[in-house]
Amino acid sequence: MKMSRIQLKYCGNKSFADFQMTASSDADYLGVIFAESKRQVKPEQVLEWLTKVNIGSKKLVGVFVNASIEEVEHAASLLPLSVIQCHGTESVENVVEIKKRVKLPIWKVIHHQEFSLEVMKRFNGKVDGFIIDSKVKGMWGGSGQMFDWSFIPDYLAEATNQGVPCIIAGGINDRNLRDLLPLNPPGIDISSGIEKDGVKNTEIIRKIEEQVKNYESTTN
Repeated sequence: MKMSRIQLKYCGNKSFADFQMTASSDADYLGVIFAESKRQVKPEQVLEWLTKVNIGSKKLVGVFVNASIEEVEHAASLLPLSVIQCHGTESVENVVEIKKRVKLPIWKVIHHQEFSLEVMKRFNGKVDGFIIDSKVKGMWGGSGQMFDWSFIPDYLAEATNQGVPCIIAGGINDRNLRDLLPLNPPGIDISSGIEKDGVKNTEIIRKIEEQVKNYESTTN
């Protein structure tokens, strides 16, 4: 069976140099973080980058953690966001209200833990996609730590049941990607895994994209 192309999201673009680099990559989505984080940026910064960089057909994802609707609306009014990523402990009601107000697709992050599938089921029919990330104490994401990938098929099956994509995040890099690809995630989200010394790195990005292309060419 011919599988669809794996979507790539490069997240945590915290500088103009990072943004310029990922904008010239094969990524489908570029993520910018508007929450407290070592990779946090302001919507105004991203707006300035966009005056100097053409992202072409790439889609811009705004990442928020338990943000007020006003914060999300502010970013969405300034920037051509394609997706709102809710990366905290947002309730179903929060997410529904954000979607109603900003009228953009919502991706809900589920942090892998014992009851994650039950949490995922609560959002059935309310979101446009899921991202599964590692749960690391004191961090919402970008930790560079993997979760137990043996649970990935369960997450993918639940997302398929809901009719939405499920993107896998959490500690993915050019060394462990070969173990993830055979699980056939529709999307892969990488932040620290494309960095060297905290900066996005062209060589690592190239290695990741080569692996994805090689895998796709052997399975399609």
